Amino acid sequence: MLALALVAVLAQLATPSYTALSQDLQRAAAAQQLLQALRSARSQALLQQQAVRVEPLEAGWGLGWRVVDADSGLLLAEQRLPQRVRIVGNLADGVRFSAQGVPLRGSGGFHGGSLQICPHAEGGQPRQIVLAPSGRVRLRTDMAVEPLCAGP
Repeated sequence: MLALALVAVLAQLATPSYTALSQDLQRAAAAQQLLQALRSARSQALLQQQAVRVEPLEAGWGLGWRVVDADSGLLLAEQRLPQRVRIVGNLADGVRFSAQGVPLRGSGGFHGGSLQICPHAEGGQPRQIVLAPSGRVRLRTDMAVEPLCAGP
């Protein structure tokens, strides 16, 4: 009986840690998938010599994203996240890659920016996807970056 009580207490102590770890792994997977979608869209634009757009689903990046042919609107790929993730940044409307693989703004100028996948709680590791004006996309996990996730 004592062993069973000890197991129950240990399980209750471990549950919050397991939940936090699980949520952190989901955010890491979302960051990797979004990074891959951006890289793939840029490659597609270069290979096909046509503009490709990566845009958030209806309510923002936190639900997922789609990759579309910018001229025809043809859906090339779509990723829906199993659980909502908080993603903030200055690429709220999406990213359009020209036929040369250069990210462009609506006005046609060169465009760089970032999206940050926010941790669920304090102490979690933020992940930031950085899009350079050249089109290079990379993932940062260091805390030297300015946190975009402050606030509600």
